[in-house]
Amino acid sequence: MFDIAAPDCDDQSAVAAKRLSLFAFAPYLLLSTHLVLGALLLWNAPATVAALSLFAGSLLLDAAAAVMLRLSGPMKVRPHVVRRAMLAYVTAAGGLWMAVAASLDPGAMSTMLPLGLGGVLAITAALAVSSPPLTVANAMVAVLGGLFFAAEPAIHAVLGALSLLLVGYSVSVTRLMLTSTRRRLQLDWHAKKALNFVAEFEASGRGWFWETNSVGTLSYVSQQLADDFKTEPGALLGRQFTDLLSVDSGSGDDLREERTLGFHLSARFPFSDVVVRPASDENVHWSLSGNPIFDENGRFLGFRGIGTDLTEQRRSEQEISRLARFDSLTGLPNRAMMRQTLEEALRNAARRQKGCSLFLIDLDRFKNVNDTLGHPIGDALLRQVSQRLTSVMGNHGQIGRLGGDEFKAVLPGTVETGLLESLAKTLIEQVSRPYLIEGHRVTIGASVGVAIGDPGRCCADSLVRNADLALYAAKAAGRGKHCFYETAMHSEASDRQLLENDLRQAIERNELSVHFQPIVLATNEEIAGFEALVRWQHPVRGAISPVKFIPLAEECGMIGRIGAWVLRKALAEAARWPDVVKVAVNLSPIQFNDPGIVDVVRDALAESGVRPGRLELEITEGVFLADSDATDVTFAKLKELGVRLALDDFGTGYSSLGYLKKAPFDKIKIDQSFVRGAASISTRNAAIIRAIVTLAESLNMDTVAEGVETHDDLNLVRDLGVSQVQGYIFGRPAAADVALAIAASRSLEAEGHQCTRQPRQRLMRRALTVIDGAVVECKLRNISSMGTLVECTQPVAPGTQITIDIVGVGPVTGTVRWAQQRQFGVKFDDDFDLGRLAPKQRKLNDVTMLRPWYVDKAVGE
Repeated sequence: MFDIAAPDCDDQSAVAAKRLSLFAFAPYLLLSTHLVLGALLLWNAPATVAALSLFAGSLLLDAAAAVMLRLSGPMKVRPHVVRRAMLAYVTAAGGLWMAVAASLDPGAMSTMLPLGLGGVLAITAALAVSSPPLTVANAMVAVLGGLFFAAEPAIHAVLGALSLLLVGYSVSVTRLMLTSTRRRLQLDWHAKKALNFVAEFEASGRGWFWETNSVGTLSYVSQQLADDFKTEPGALLGRQFTDLLSVDSGSGDDLREERTLGFHLSARFPFSDVVVRPASDENVHWSLSGNPIFDENGRFLGFRGIGTDLTEQRRSEQEISRLARFDSLTGLPNRAMMRQTLEEALRNAARRQKGCSLFLIDLDRFKNVNDTLGHPIGDALLRQVSQRLTSVMGNHGQIGRLGGDEFKAVLPGTVETGLLESLAKTLIEQVSRPYLIEGHRVTIGASVGVAIGDPGRCCADSLVRNADLALYAAKAAGRGKHCFYETAMHSEASDRQLLENDLRQAIERNELSVHFQPIVLATNEEIAGFEALVRWQHPVRGAISPVKFIPLAEECGMIGRIGAWVLRKALAEAARWPDVVKVAVNLSPIQFNDPGIVDVVRDALAESGVRPGRLELEITEGVFLADSDATDVTFAKLKELGVRLALDDFGTGYSSLGYLKKAPFDKIKIDQSFVRGAASISTRNAAIIRAIVTLAESLNMDTVAEGVETHDDLNLVRDLGVSQVQGYIFGRPAAADVALAIAASRSLEAEGHQCTRQPRQRLMRRALTVIDGAVVECKLRNISSMGTLVECTQPVAPGTQITIDIVGVGPVTGTVRWAQQRQFGVKFDDDFDLGRLAPKQRKLNDVTMLRPWYVDKAVGE
């Protein structure tokens, strides 16, 4: 039933499609038989209309079957449908001829019956090879014809036996054909799959195939191998495989590999991963593997193998090796290579008993270039810097890049301090020269740490550590400097490490505390708020200045934890104050740029219950050196919380007005360097404060004057329109309980000096002056550049013009500002140089020669 059943899988469909070709001859076989029987019919019997009609119908049926088979392919008719149609066709053709036989008279029937049954059996025998269903259908036609038209039982038995024999034969042959077809299709599928694998492997470029015959000539090559010789595969067939390999050039390793390949080919041994070079002009390397081929009788047929192009792999390995030792941006040796260079230099120094020096170089202000002009400009700058460093160092040593803006120089055998100092100064000078990059004029600087290693007594780690300590000292000295390592630096670094370790435990040990400095309204001296300031009371070192431990906390990563602790403590205290009193907390740039800072502030507000509008976050201009997009997002989120933002230390940083335009500040804090001594006519601080106040008022921002210590400065900032005042005149930072009491009082009174006192000369000086026409001797105390206190028995009225002749110094003029019994104060007309009061140093070469008395006596005689 295979030929008429619908296939249930792809394998069955493929076999069925193959068997469809066996049905192609069936219509023509039946047509031939029908023509022969028709001719015999017309020859031996009178033609009747019925017989002729049935005969014509059978011929039309044959033609229709032939046309159907021809069109089934283009029309993509399914094979089992075609075979079912053929079964119906054979059955219908047999029925038509039985009808023809029935229409004949008995005499013609007896003549045609043996011929008809013989033809049917012959067709059955022919169809037995093609399909069992067709064989069964034709056999049934023969058996039924015998039963209807033959009276002898022997004919019936013979037809039945022959029909069963033909059907059994057809089934047996078909089973064998199906098995063979399935096996052939499976082999074809595997062969096609293997060819696809070969084609895909060759097309991928990862390798190619080759094959030689028994005499070593190529019988197959892939296209990729032919491409290496810029030819077609056919042009290489028949050539000796060894002729394609280069044996006249290459390194010793290449020659050894090629000779190894020749040995394996001649000895008929398998080989694997033999590296050779082809005989071409290109710098190409192959990796060859092959196996000898033998037939079942052991006769050698040749070699078959694969090849791989190692050219790109070798280039990649060379590039990886280069990148492992050299910096990809500047081409200088990298950190690992410089470490190797340093260790080798120290070993040579030990053998030659010559020292070795090390420079660690750090670029100053390079981060600003990256932040403002972008990383492409920064990369171009680093390349130019590396060229200048290499030029300066010359043959004295090897320059390398450690990463970022850090460089290293190893100077083997160079230990002369004078030469090293000259090189360091020249290096800083050359790096500090302006750069012109894509139309931008860029200026940076450099700091250099220098360490000298003694031969045989210094290792690479200690020398690097010493140079790093020297570099740290150079940067601390103001950058743009060079510094030699000194033993004291190690102790300072150790002390700094100990201090860092103590700082990490300061919170748990309750060594940190928060103090509060009042901020008052300039108009009525009411309490506007407090600034929270962290203090550290070390159990051994005592009070440690924030100037010392805050930068340390930023460097060691503790500033976020300490800042969050200060924020919670400050808000907890603010919750005890009146609702109108605000609290200001400083945020370092590192804290501000932390993505979690908004959550820290939100949680602290929720924990304390303080209204967000009472919290002011003081931020310096350093936050704008980070990514602008992230900075803007943080500003927006903090404003959504409802907190206030203050720009701290305004005027001491970059003071870019763009910051005020883009950032939603509520307050500007004028740095104390502009406030202290602002009342003095010798400074221009008042004009600067006035400009800042005007700018803030235009932007609807409050202003705070920091560092107000005298009444003169207080009156000045009030007159200039400053909103709020902070400084020692209203109180120093105090503990939380003191701040609570001040907040409850709601106001403060200013305390302190009237004006900023100038430096004074404490030693008493004798002087002469003229009062009422008489010369009077007096004593001068507390002499400053602006005036002096005069002790004198003669009374003087305020406003009197007076000239004072200081003994050993000279005259100075001034006006009496105040007077009381036996004392009066004088304000000088011009600033007095206190240096004039310093005692004169006797010159070392000003020597008076003494003459013995006997010399003078001899001259007199």
